[in-house]
Amino acid sequence: MEANTRSTGRLPAAFLTPGSSSFMDFLSDHSPEILPGNRSLPPLQGAVEAPHGTTIVAASFPGGVVLAGDRRATMGNMIAQRDIEKVFPADEYSAVGIAGTAGLAVEMVKLFQLELEHFEKVEGATLSLEGKANRLSTMIRGNLAMAMQGLAVVPLFAGYDVDREKGRIFSYDVTGGRSEEHGYAATGSGSVFARGSMKKLYRNDLTEEQSLTLVVQALYDAADDDSATGGPDVARRIYPIVTVINDEGFRRLDDAESSEIARAILERRLEQPDGPRAALL
Repeated sequence: MEANTRSTGRLPAAFLTPGSSSFMDFLSDHSPEILPGNRSLPPLQGAVEAPHGTTIVAASFPGGVVLAGDRRATMGNMIAQRDIEKVFPADEYSAVGIAGTAGLAVEMVKLFQLELEHFEKVEGATLSLEGKANRLSTMIRGNLAMAMQGLAVVPLFAGYDVDREKGRIFSYDVTGGRSEEHGYAATGSGSVFARGSMKKLYRNDLTEEQSLTLVVQALYDAADDDSATGGPDVARRIYPIVTVINDEGFRRLDDAESSEIARAILERRLEQPDGPRAALL
């Protein structure tokens, strides 16, 4: 048996001695057909109808960052799912919120999680937050062919930078172009309305608790004007996914915590349907 097919147990020797710290490069060498960007698609016959995730928001505060998303997925003018998961931990100190084609986005997040885990195991150290943001950019660029056919994935990446001791936010376009956002950011179909909401309410001295309220307010405003964004669903007990990343790592608020914030906002909106007012000057 040739050297590259010798194995220990069931795995070929090549699988036990990866030559790269990148899991994506490893797949490219051994199973390139698995990568989403290498799959061949049939010719398009009209618009692609696939479930799409919508609005993701993020806001930084002294000591960390908050990342949140609504729960609705749409397919054309229909609601495809009311309780989709759109925010995922990437590793201990970072997270990804997904917008775009839901199936591909979830697959990309899983590959990204493996990418970071693979690097840590091979190198014996974790990537810097900047390095993680760059790796995600490369993965999005690898999906460009599908994006050009309407199957785009546009995530929002946020994490706690242990070197700089601060929360940071990165946004992307469909080509993998990466931009660091300062203070707050949004992506997805309701992002225009969410960003406008945060623009008037954000301050760089917000506490963690205030930042949590800010992002849920922004999602509420997005749902108020964008039919593809789902607001808090009290009847079904479906509330936004809200996460915090700080020096203690990633934490997702449980249903009791997120519902408490959402219900408090709903109560206030009964008095002020358009939400809190910012000072004129």
